[in-house]
Amino acid sequence: MSNPKARPSNTQETPQWVTIRDAAEHYQCSTKTIRRWITQGLIDAQRVGPRLIRVSTASLDTLGRSLAYTA
Repeated sequence: MSNPKARPSNTQETPQWVTIRDAAEHYQCSTKTIRRWITQGLIDAQRVGPRLIRVSTASLDTLGRSLAYTA
């Protein structure tokens, strides 16, 4: 008998919160830069425990801005 609450194994969901190290790897920058962006309010983060900080993937997606090239 299968569990009706179980998720299908073929679905890939993007995590909503990632570690500072994962965020730094995504942007190919240092963890210090990610911490600086959190302090500046550029990206959202939450403290999960006394030492654990998680960064919002939605705020990471909206961090970059498009470049306008003029010729």
